[in-house]
Amino acid sequence: MLSYPSGMTVSSRALNLLADLLRGHRAARGTRWRKLAAGRQALLVVAHLRKNDTYAELACGFGVGTSTVYRYIQEGIELLAAKAPTLEQAIEVAKRKAFVILDGTLLRIDRVGMASGYDRAFYSGKHKAHGLNVQVIADPVGRLVWISPPMPGARHDMGAAREHGIIDALAEHEIPAAADTAYQGAGPTVAVPQRRRRKDPDTGRFRKLSRHQKDVNTAHAHRRGPGERANAELKNWRVLRKIRSSPNTADRLIAAVQTLMIASA
Repeated sequence: MLSYPSGMTVSSRALNLLADLLRGHRAARGTRWRKLAAGRQALLVVAHLRKNDTYAELACGFGVGTSTVYRYIQEGIELLAAKAPTLEQAIEVAKRKAFVILDGTLLRIDRVGMASGYDRAFYSGKHKAHGLNVQVIADPVGRLVWISPPMPGARHDMGAAREHGIIDALAEHEIPAAADTAYQGAGPTVAVPQRRRRKDPDTGRFRKLSRHQKDVNTAHAHRRGPGERANAELKNWRVLRKIRSSPNTADRLIAAVQTLMIASA
């Protein structure tokens, strides 16, 4: 197999964070020697998460075996996932913002068992694909604040946000949030676009929005727009564009990427 120099758009702060975690982990275990230094192992893990190269490709590029690549990657993911913030920590950050942006996104996955209809819970009718639903909280300029643990893709955004405790936390701390129409009825702190009124009993058609309501929706869209940046950045980590691992272990993968994204902000 041939190897060649390559590059990736990742902040050096994220790489240094992981390298420091690995050095601390090695010191705690009393490790005396590894095939790769902590900095090189951190680069290996980040390359896997960012570019989704296979173990064989990474093994060739770093001059180690595929089994070593697997162990190093799993070790790095575990350390990063343990550093991911909790919802309580994210709420403390959100309290210092003018408002936050709440949105859900689907992370596609292809490792879903088909037996006994197990895959149905992961099938999103909206996206026509199997995946995992994650709730993303971003600040007004689109920087990531928190990513929820994944839920099956068939789960509605509103139900997922309630189950994770996001809606209750925003209401309890009176944190203003901007969201799309999927969060209709989330409470007074969550602003959503104006919807068309119920059907006119005389004509049987939906009533059109007034000019004022359209202006409100336009302003709301501008306010909520930066939140899409966080979703786009999340999927720039190619390992999450189509998750190859089991959905039961995808939470660690998502948490690891979250830690690196926050460190890069």
